[in-house]
Amino acid sequence: MIDFDKEIARFKPSLEVEAVEDAIVKADLTDMTDIMLELMKKSIESE
Repeated sequence: MIDFDKEIARFKPSLEVEAVEDAIVKADLTDMTDIMLELMKKSIESE
């Protein structure tokens, strides 16, 4: 039978996961809100 407490105690996250986490946090990602705001600005400027 698996001793979950023992397995959790031995758990160490992989370096790849930590590296990906840092990259995601530091990335300047454009989301739909940014795109919609840009489209609205262009629409107002062209009037």
